[in-house]
Amino acid sequence: MNFKSLTKIPTNEILEGSFGIEWESLRANGDGELSLTPHPEIFGDKFTNPLITTDFSESQIEIITPAFDTIDEAFSTFSLLSDLVNSSLPEDEYLWFQSIPCILPYWDKIPIAQYSEEGEASQKYREELAKKYGVKKQMISGVHFNFSFSDNFLRKLHYLEDPELPFQEFKNKVYLKIARNYLRYCWLIIYLTGCSIGSHKTFSNECIHLMDAKDEYGSYYSTKGPSFRNASCGYKNLKDLYPSYDSVEDFTNDIQKFIDDGDLSEAKELYTQIRLKPKNPKDMLNSLNQDGIEYIEIRTLDINPFYKCGLVLHDMTFLHLFLIYMYIKEESDYPLWQEEAKINEENVAEKAYVDSMRLLRDGEEVTLRSWAADIINEMYGMCEVLGIDHMKTLSMMMNRIANPDLTYGKRLLKLIEKEGYINVHMELSKNNKNVSILNLKNIGEVDCAEYEKYVNIALVGK
Repeated sequence: MNFKSLTKIPTNEILEGSFGIEWESLRANGDGELSLTPHPEIFGDKFTNPLITTDFSESQIEIITPAFDTIDEAFSTFSLLSDLVNSSLPEDEYLWFQSIPCILPYWDKIPIAQYSEEGEASQKYREELAKKYGVKKQMISGVHFNFSFSDNFLRKLHYLEDPELPFQEFKNKVYLKIARNYLRYCWLIIYLTGCSIGSHKTFSNECIHLMDAKDEYGSYYSTKGPSFRNASCGYKNLKDLYPSYDSVEDFTNDIQKFIDDGDLSEAKELYTQIRLKPKNPKDMLNSLNQDGIEYIEIRTLDINPFYKCGLVLHDMTFLHLFLIYMYIKEESDYPLWQEEAKINEENVAEKAYVDSMRLLRDGEEVTLRSWAADIINEMYGMCEVLGIDHMKTLSMMMNRIANPDLTYGKRLLKLIEKEGYINVHMELSKNNKNVSILNLKNIGEVDCAEYEKYVNIALVGK
């Protein structure tokens, strides 16, 4: 790993950045069935509310935080927003804390998000996706983590590493390397954070056929893998698409070719584990070419049902460290790296708990446990050299590697085996709602101003 430049930059500046969270969740009634009511009026106009909107479906709430200077700020704000949403739902309605859907009605009863005239293009885009991929696949939900280094850090790195290159080109170079390496290694994030192992029979036969167990309440689940949202049956493009990440120009040219060939309707339809985000998302390709990469969006994380906002701070902290590591980590020159990465991604999602499963590293087979341990050990070394004090987080991840029973997927498996997929998740969703209500009742004076600030932005009926 190349530490030379980073050792000349203070630790606090290496950790500087911009952090944001986007989180989708279905609304379900007390029986675990999809709520078919319109987007709650208390959240106002879904097209103009900057914090609480819908994703594909009228029944699918999306929370979007502003960008913050620290993970702690982003996480605490997201946690507060999830409390606001949870406590604002009707008495017998709950956020579904799981990436794979709850009990779904027939496909033609699932409500696509409805918009006013101002949002007509957004509604039409969703209708086209429904025709292309099927409505039920659109109901898969997840967590997106938005990240960029601070310009202060990047300018110092630029001076140390390649001062002759224009700054924007250097910035692109940094994020492109992170994107390439993240695609190679995101299988580890799937293993460490995956928590979508079951499915009700009303969802997708494509996923159900990959599951090896059944409960007594009309659901199926897998004892073999942690994340069917990231599996071959998850939300993927109909055709494997491998754009070049060598340069922004190569990337945008490839995306434009996919559009011209009819594989994509527009640039944002490319579903990958990491996205290069431009300054102007409404004109993605032109903005990437003209303004460069503004930040990156990580799209790997499942909703975590064990915490009241579906997300755990340690996982966010680890992901931040992982992205720094992705920049430091030397790259392989193996030519079929994207194809190999996709195989690893799906094999881990579907079969990480199977001892005989092997990953591919530059065409050679390797065990998940040995490769994952190598990565965490290198991250220990990175943190030690750079003076980053997050050893507790790394130790937690190493324990999940050494003992799969500590992973979210295995913990969820034990509950589903006892109580069934729908029953477990309704119990967790009800508990999470009660925790959110209690949190808001007990909010202290210090947090009160922050609470009022977000109430005024997010809610219109309180």
